[in-house]
Amino acid sequence: MGPKSKSEQISRDMKNKVKLIYFDVCVLSRPFDDQTFLRVRLETEAANLILLKVRGEKYRLVASPIHWEEIKDISDIFERTELQERLKTLGESVNVDYAVARKRTEELYDLNFGVADAAHIAFAEQCGAEFISCDDSLIKKCSRYNIKIWCGNPVAFCEKEGLK
Repeated sequence: MGPKSKSEQISRDMKNKVKLIYFDVCVLSRPFDDQTFLRVRLETEAANLILLKVRGEKYRLVASPIHWEEIKDISDIFERTELQERLKTLGESVNVDYAVARKRTEELYDLNFGVADAAHIAFAEQCGAEFISCDDSLIKKCSRYNIKIWCGNPVAFCEKEGLK
C-alpha cells in the first residue's frame, strides 16, 4: 500500500534524505557533567540544540546496541534512566551488517581505539552518520586514521551546520 497523497510521499522522501548523526555516550551524558566549566556548558547547550533539531526532524539520531550496553553500565540510576529514555524517544535503530561492523571494530581496536569507541565509530561509519563526541583524544585519533565520516564535538557540529 503506497502513500495516500503526494505530500506524504514528499515527506517520506525528505525524511530519507535527513542527515544521520551518531552521539557518543559522552555527548548524551554531557548534561550530567559539572556545568561550572564553560566548555561543558557550551557542549551541553550544543548537544541540546542538536537534539532539538532531531525532534524537528532535521536530523535522525542513530541508536546502536553499543549505546544500550554502555548506558546500562552507568552507576547513577537517574542519569542511566534519563539516557535510556532519551535514546528510546529520539534514537532510531538502523540496519547494519553486524559482521562488517565487527570487522571494522576490530580494525579500529588494532589501531588502539578503545573497544566501545571502535564499535561506536564502526556503527556510525556503516550507516553514514556524522560522529559527535566530547572526547578530544578520540576526535584527534579519528582525524589521524582513515575514518570515513565527519567526526567532531557538538559545538563544531553546530558551527558546521549553521545551527542557531
